[in-house]
Amino acid sequence: MSGIMQKEIILSKLDSQRLRERISLTKTTKESYALLNEISKAVIVEPQEIPADVVTMNSIVQFQYSKKAWEMQIVYPEDADIQKNKVSIFAPIAAALIGYKKGDVVDWSVPGGSIQLEILNIIYQPEAAGDFHL
Repeated sequence: MSGIMQKEIILSKLDSQRLRERISLTKTTKESYALLNEISKAVIVEPQEIPADVVTMNSIVQFQYSKKAWEMQIVYPEDADIQKNKVSIFAPIAAALIGYKKGDVVDWSVPGGSIQLEILNIIYQPEAAGDFHL
């Protein structure tokens, strides 16, 4: 599971720290290794400096996949609830979107092939809303 497109990934310092912490506490899987690899390539900025069009943790993002629009919130594993469209950052589709911007098209390798996702909109981003604690 590795990103094919090499666009700039932007993460807040807080998201980066929390993700690294959670990865260190989980057993090593292809998914956690790929997520750590993405984090290591990211540009890290203070939460107040994150652009409003970047997908961050706890963002609600609208994206296109297989010519259909989807919406989900990217959350930490303990907050995941598929019935409420809250998807764990360790899910390939969430890991594919984190750090990318509205308008980006991301090709991502997943078990069984590759998927292409286009980020249509960031409906809610904690940093843009002033919710820096999330």
